[in-house]
Amino acid sequence: MKVKLIQPKMSLRPMDSEFKRLMSPSLSLLVLAALTPKEHSIIIEDENANPLYLEDSPDLVGITVNIDTSNRAYQIAEYYRKKKVPVILGGIHVSANPEEALQFADSVCIGEAENVWRYILSDASIGQLKPKYYSMTMADPSKIPIPRWSIIPSRKYLYTNIIVASRGCPFKCEFCYNSCEYVHHQYRNRPIANVLEEIKLLKTKHVMFIDDNLIGDIAWTRAFIKEIKPLGLKWNAAVSANILNHLDLLDQMQESGCQSLFIGFESINEQSIQSVKKFQNKRGNYERLIDELHKRGIMVNASLVFGFDHDSPQVFQKTLDWLVKNKVETMTAHILTPYPGTVLYQRFFAEGRIIDFDLSHYNTSNVVFTPKQMTQEELLKGYLWIYKEFYSFKNIFKRIPDHPKQKVPYILFSLFYRKFGKVISKIASFGFMNSLGRLARKLSYHIE
Repeated sequence: MKVKLIQPKMSLRPMDSEFKRLMSPSLSLLVLAALTPKEHSIIIEDENANPLYLEDSPDLVGITVNIDTSNRAYQIAEYYRKKKVPVILGGIHVSANPEEALQFADSVCIGEAENVWRYILSDASIGQLKPKYYSMTMADPSKIPIPRWSIIPSRKYLYTNIIVASRGCPFKCEFCYNSCEYVHHQYRNRPIANVLEEIKLLKTKHVMFIDDNLIGDIAWTRAFIKEIKPLGLKWNAAVSANILNHLDLLDQMQESGCQSLFIGFESINEQSIQSVKKFQNKRGNYERLIDELHKRGIMVNASLVFGFDHDSPQVFQKTLDWLVKNKVETMTAHILTPYPGTVLYQRFFAEGRIIDFDLSHYNTSNVVFTPKQMTQEELLKGYLWIYKEFYSFKNIFKRIPDHPKQKVPYILFSLFYRKFGKVISKIASFGFMNSLGRLARKLSYHIE
């Protein structure tokens, strides 16, 4: 059976360059390829890297779907279905909204695919796809395969050194997909030996762990950091703010090669944090956490969200002042976005506050709901303003890190990726992606 897996083109936010689309391939599709028995032929097409070839007629098309790619995914699905090619949709948006997705496909895969992919292939091979596939049991982390990197043109991407060492998150913040009903809420780590094997197969000294939260199981993380220390890696990851409770682990991270950490601070307003049940965050600890990271030469990518019910228009200036004062190296900002299927969406919908149902607008750079303490225009303008001001020459200069090893990566990232990213990405389109990929890996940031 000929199986085709597709990654639709993602949307770009106002501050994004084409680098965003070429950051890395879809690991989920590479894992599906690794799960596919050899009697089936399989190809992956990523519309972010190349135009899709739509003149073929495979035996099965599978499409991974995020909310901002959903409209495009449904178009592709309908195109193939008109040619009588069966289509199955999966991914985070489909898993949270299977009934919507079923309007455009023959079948949907809800949640993790490890326990159901073989049944999907078997049913498709005899023309009997079921409408829904969902595993009531969690995927065994020891059986998650190493992604099949050989199936894609790695040279197209900035990062092909990405690894997922765990599944899930121990927390259930209301705006996150982890609050959805389909999610298996038990946090699980892969066996350390399996992750070490994957690192060695990448044949690189720089690794990006793209787990939701690398410290979801502190005991596992301690053991893992001990094992990677002799490898001489440089690495980046996302962790929760409660890492401050484990300063000895931060020491071990530094010694093992940690270069930067992506942390969901979300807001400098304690009421806003508590309103979405992000109880692991303590506003009073933020400055100390940043200081502890900086003392260890670890750079900070602060994830921030604007538009909470306790946010007034003054939140933007206050947040900018805080970021500059604390010399936070980089910021990933979002307009609060109630993803369909999450607890936050259910609450806003019940309150009649959802004002925009165009899913292509749900990429965290549009206002799709009615804010409480500012207008929609104020929220959008404030969001665009803080990005512009944060990456102004003046504030880039003010935030130059004190730690010597941070200075060069910080300046390169601020200028090449953020300040002049759109220009640089156009230059890269003329064939310099490999060189820029090597430069990007040297920047040592966990980029979102």
